Amino acid sequence: MKMRSILLLSLLCALICTGVWASEAHQSQRQLADKLIRLHVLANSDSEEDQALKLQVRDSILSRAEEILRGAEDLEEAKEDLTEALPELENLAEAAVRESGYSYPVEATLTWETYPTRVYDTFTLPAGEYISLRLVIGAGEGHNWWCVVYPPLCQSASQEDFTGAAEEAGLTEEEVSLISGESRGYTVRFKSIEWVESILAALS
Repeated sequence: MKMRSILLLSLLCALICTGVWASEAHQSQRQLADKLIRLHVLANSDSEEDQALKLQVRDSILSRAEEILRGAEDLEEAKEDLTEALPELENLAEAAVRESGYSYPVEATLTWETYPTRVYDTFTLPAGEYISLRLVIGAGEGHNWWCVVYPPLCQSASQEDFTGAAEEAGLTEEEVSLISGESRGYTVRFKSIEWVESILAALS
C-alpha cells in the first residue's frame, strides 16, 4: 500500500512537471508560429514513383518561394507575398509534374496546419499550429515532406546557416537556442508533452 502511494505521488509530480513544461513549450511554440511559415508537400501516394515526384515538385518551387520571400520583413508581409504568388507556384509545380510524365493536378494553398514535433538536421520544432504553404499533388494520400520556407531554413546546410537565417528573420537568441542543437533536451520535452497531452485528450 505504501509503495502504491509512493508511485502515485511520483506520477502526480511527473504530471505536474510535464504540465509546466507543456505551458512553457506551448508559449514558445506560439511565439515561433508568429514568425515561421512551413512548407508542406503531400505526395499523390506512397508508391516509389509518386514519392520521387514529390521531391521533384519540392525542388521546383522551393528556390522560387524563398526568392519571393527574401524581401519580407515580417510574417504578415511574407503571407501577403506568398498569397499573391500561389498561382505562380502552383503552375511551377504542375509543370514539374508534367515534365515527369504525369498528369496529376497540384493545389497550392496558404493555411494553418497542425504539426507533430519535427526534428530536422540543424533544429527541432515543437508540435503545434503553423501557417503552411501547402502543395497537394493529385490525391495527396502519400507521405509528406516538411520544412520551413520562411525564414529560409529548408536548405540550411550548417548551424551557421540556420542561425544566420533565423536571426535575420527576427527570431530571438533564446528562440534560436530553443530549437537549435544547443537545446537538444527540448526534443525530449516536446515529445513528452505530446504524449501527456494525448493521454489527457483521451481522458476528456
